[in-house]
Amino acid sequence: MSDTANRPVGRRTFVLGSAAAAGTAALAGPLAPSASAAGFGYSDDGSNYVVDTGASLVFKVSKTNGDLTSLVYKGTEYQGYGGKNSHVESGLGTSTVTVKQSGSTILISVAYGTLKHYYAARSGENNVYLWTNKADDSVSATRYIVRVKAGMFLNDEPDSYTYTTSTIEASDVFAKSDGQTRSKHYSKLRVIDYDYIGWTTGSVGLYVVRSNHEKASGGPFYRSLLRHQSADGGGLYEILYYGENQTESQRFGLQGPYVIAFTDGGAPSSSLYHANLTTSWADSLGISGYVAASGRGKVAGVGITGRNTAFPYTVGIANSAAQYWGSARSSDGYFSIGGVLPGTYTLTVFKGELAVYTSSVTVTAGGTTTLNTIAIPSSNDPGNASAIWRIGDWNGTPSGFKNADLMTYAHPSDVRAASWTGNVVVGSGTETSAFPCYLWKDVNSGLLVYFKLTAAQAAAAHTLRIGVTTAYANGRPQISVNDWTSSIPSPPSQPSTRSLTVGSYRGNNYTFTYSVPASAWLTDTGQYNVLKINVVSGSGTTSFLSAGTSIDAIDLLA
Repeated sequence: MSDTANRPVGRRTFVLGSAAAAGTAALAGPLAPSASAAGFGYSDDGSNYVVDTGASLVFKVSKTNGDLTSLVYKGTEYQGYGGKNSHVESGLGTSTVTVKQSGSTILISVAYGTLKHYYAARSGENNVYLWTNKADDSVSATRYIVRVKAGMFLNDEPDSYTYTTSTIEASDVFAKSDGQTRSKHYSKLRVIDYDYIGWTTGSVGLYVVRSNHEKASGGPFYRSLLRHQSADGGGLYEILYYGENQTESQRFGLQGPYVIAFTDGGAPSSSLYHANLTTSWADSLGISGYVAASGRGKVAGVGITGRNTAFPYTVGIANSAAQYWGSARSSDGYFSIGGVLPGTYTLTVFKGELAVYTSSVTVTAGGTTTLNTIAIPSSNDPGNASAIWRIGDWNGTPSGFKNADLMTYAHPSDVRAASWTGNVVVGSGTETSAFPCYLWKDVNSGLLVYFKLTAAQAAAAHTLRIGVTTAYANGRPQISVNDWTSSIPSPPSQPSTRSLTVGSYRGNNYTFTYSVPASAWLTDTGQYNVLKINVVSGSGTTSFLSAGTSIDAIDLLA
């Protein structure tokens, strides 16, 4: 959760939210009056369908292309910047747009080729509920962007570039005059970490409350841009498939609802969070691909043994059509995942972000699949192996390494980053914090690790392991120990786009193993052996866009 979530808010404050920071706000959620509010209804102004929620929100949807062309809350227009509206992608083009009122619900339907998009309003609520049904790849990605007028919500946070114009990478990473970096990519958060994204002035809050991402791709630990703030205006996103640093193919079908929510300055109502939201009122609206709660099932596990309780565990289930996840209880590993579409899924248990167990599970409509205790084999967790020394934790992330926390919300060139160079001494007590979280061919390749061995240890061959979480441009480690040099390993499958410079270390976890012969070690136990780690690749460019990799853990097995 963002460290700002429970902080007093002001005009220059933003809010990223989780269930732990749940708040309530006037007329913010489904608990608002369900009876028709005064003024609730829709009209046609010739160009748009105009919806009055009967609360404090009036919005307009273009009859031509399905754009959201106006968001007026308490008489103030919030929508739009640079002549652009809010919409799927960058706008769908000419579409078939229809409107229908069913009791206390108004539904606007947008059809663009095989893609269908929906806006719904509920009487007396300051919310817009949205669904997007993407049937194929005729639309390149799946996002909805709420464009917000300049000056409505100001901030200078990592995902803002209001106060800087100096581009340092591509056209989307910027540097301030004080050396700090800014980019829309620097959200800090994984999907599992937040329920809503937005801003508040203290008296008005505007948020996008995310959906359950069942048709999204990338799993619970995926990082994507969530919002941006610039001199021109701001953007809030619901991104369901984004090609950057993506580890999965996109999924198709109906996703939602996600919610545009206005409040009187507080967080959106927790009743809107994907884990709590009920939409029985939408069951009969005719939304393409909609599956009611009665057509879904549940998976529950009584416990998980073989865990290292120093780490959080997450259970995910996924197939080509849908993905879901839930946290395992720290005391016993119990987990429950509800609202699941029927089907057979691969179940994965993650220690941190490292997969340590997989199996298959089948879910049926209206049923609960109860699993007996899952026993994680000791050999599945690389952290259980006996090691002469180990740097970092085997948890699928670079946490604990130098600059690791900063890299989820800053560019590697940021002035706040500690030096990317410098060598490491095993036994110093600072092995992990001194070891850089990322290694690049053009920045810090050739890093040295010094360590001593006993006579018995030096008399035997040993396996050295380097775990990585992603790589850029096929960067991978080749090692030498004293006068011995390993072969160049083949590159594992990793995303082909930027990652390390846009706030994400999440790719495919992979372990490189090196069989180091006994002849490589020094026989003088008073001397340090020297491990040298080079990054090799025939791809990449220069500096922080040279071939690189993110480190999970390094150890020398006993």
